[in-house]
Amino acid sequence: MISFMTKFMVLLSVVLALIPNVLWLLGWLVGRCFHSHLPYAPFGWTAAGLVLLAWVVVAYGIFIGRWQQKTVEMDYTHAQVPEAFEGYRIVHISDLHLGTFDDNPGQLQRIVDSINALRPDLICFTGDLVSLSVDESKPYTQMLQGLKARDGVVSTLGNHDFFIYSFRDQPSLRMKEVDSLVCYERETLGWHLLRNEHLVLHRGQDSLTVVGVDNIHGSGQGFSTVDRGDLKKAMQGTGGFRILLSHDPSHWEAEVLQKTDIALTLSGHTHAAQFRLFGWTPASWMFRQSAGRYDIDGQTLYVTAGIGCTMPLRINCPSEITLITLHKK
Repeated sequence: MISFMTKFMVLLSVVLALIPNVLWLLGWLVGRCFHSHLPYAPFGWTAAGLVLLAWVVVAYGIFIGRWQQKTVEMDYTHAQVPEAFEGYRIVHISDLHLGTFDDNPGQLQRIVDSINALRPDLICFTGDLVSLSVDESKPYTQMLQGLKARDGVVSTLGNHDFFIYSFRDQPSLRMKEVDSLVCYERETLGWHLLRNEHLVLHRGQDSLTVVGVDNIHGSGQGFSTVDRGDLKKAMQGTGGFRILLSHDPSHWEAEVLQKTDIALTLSGHTHAAQFRLFGWTPASWMFRQSAGRYDIDGQTLYVTAGIGCTMPLRINCPSEITLITLHKK
């Protein structure tokens, strides 16, 4: 990953250095036609400044920004919330990409401690536990087992969890790795991994249903990944207030919004591009719902910026823990 970043920065530096130099060359050629002289120094200094700025920003993202975290608190009010679940506290996290923490394992422990300090009733994890291999998770088993919530941890599988980036030409090995990850989450960690299934939580006579699907990619947004989800199967036999866990937020428009009566959907996947500038993220170029809360016709989608990284930096986009408190309207 670091090697990739080095190559990326070299390419970016070349591009940034070329822009002022190309502008100067064009100006110099025009000046020659009119017998005027365009000094090079301002353009040369601009090129050097752009390259230096890029390296400083990226170094900040790698060594500082990557390890910052924040907790977002959101009150969610809906008429379907059962009375017994008034004040129910859900922590939503996503995209751990556990290899992120290989050079700073203590950061994951700090995240686990921060989650537990919120005293959640339920922890919802919306996929991408690892990036390329189940082996990424092994050093962090004890930390992940330390996540505490009254009703446990409910999880789903994201695109990386199907190992389409590491075993793409070896289908049998890829599915064996997926099965290993499923076993790891369910048996080793004790999580309620929902694979096109649902889980009903009870409080006295009231109940709340958590629906979970394997990764579903909605066409027309983002980048093509893998479609293994079956929402109809996961919803079968459910009713009342439901929360959907679906890794890719493009699934919301494709199959959930105005096509079901699911009130609240939780997603991740975008990482908010691991970059924000005055609230804007480049992820909005690819996803219509890229980060934060979206409310349309009584249905809500929340897209978290995630915890881990696919590129080893975060710039003004801290790892996100989201606390959602349910209220009955």
